[in-house]
Amino acid sequence: MLDVRRLQVLRSVVTSGSVSAAATALGYTPSAVSQQVAALERQAGTALLERAGRGVRPTAAGLLLAEHAAAIERRLAEAGAALADLLTGRNGSLTVRYFATAGAELVAPAVAAFRADHPGVRLDLASTDPADPLPEVLDGRADLAVVVRPRTAEQPGLRLVHLLDDPYRAVLPKGHPLAARRVLDLADLAGEPWVGSERPGPCLDTVLDACAAAGFRPRVAVDGEDYRAAQGFVAAGLGVALVPLLGLDRRHPGVAVRRLRGPEPVRTIQAAVREGAWGQPVLDRLLDALGGRARAAAPPPGPRGESRRTVTRRTVTRRRSP
Repeated sequence: MLDVRRLQVLRSVVTSGSVSAAATALGYTPSAVSQQVAALERQAGTALLERAGRGVRPTAAGLLLAEHAAAIERRLAEAGAALADLLTGRNGSLTVRYFATAGAELVAPAVAAFRADHPGVRLDLASTDPADPLPEVLDGRADLAVVVRPRTAEQPGLRLVHLLDDPYRAVLPKGHPLAARRVLDLADLAGEPWVGSERPGPCLDTVLDACAAAGFRPRVAVDGEDYRAAQGFVAAGLGVALVPLLGLDRRHPGVAVRRLRGPEPVRTIQAAVREGAWGQPVLDRLLDALGGRARAAAPPPGPRGESRRTVTRRTVTRRRSP
């Protein structure tokens, strides 16, 4: 393989027209320049320079290699500039995975703000199964995933950045006797038929754990599968449902939505980032945008000054040392 440094020396000789001029430009001695050219000729297997009066001129092979050396220098300069842009977050690429309700209410506005400030960054965005998108992050197929995980969760090889707490609300048919109350105890729903709104996974676990703490397991009469379908079944009088606030952006006109207590189920939404990718400027900028959107999405304080959705910026769950 041809030595790039020697190619650069040859190019300097060709552009300046003499060994001594090239030596001055490069800060070498004329002897060192001659040695570099001679070594490159041995690598190339042919003469690269020939005498021309008091100077030298390139052979056909020397001119060819000098042209390639110029192209290499341009590419090296481009690489240096691209690296500088990457290290300052001006370019690069990110692959982001998210679940449906986080995509609409959290990821989309955050990405819009991020693109406005970082138009040179390429983004690959795709919805994924909320149950387990973490393998994509762990094996490098995704740089960041928005997931539902408890605050205390730990995952080897990942850092979890807390974005927001998304509380569940009771969704009742309009005219239901419980709809006359502003706040319901979760146990008030124990005897009601339920419309399922969650698939198996961390979101459903949040609901079932809260019901267990209230002393019952819900009796599911209809599986609504998603939040909009669940609201339709509730409006038809087939049961009650629990839906998180992010899933209530479009409320069915036939339902009433009430706060819960004793306990209030809350799903915790976090950004999962691979340990090896942590600290990359472009990724850090996207986390900033997600955190900003999470703060903006928080509703006004509830009764007694309590925030209905708690938002924390950059609470990181670190991997435990072995």
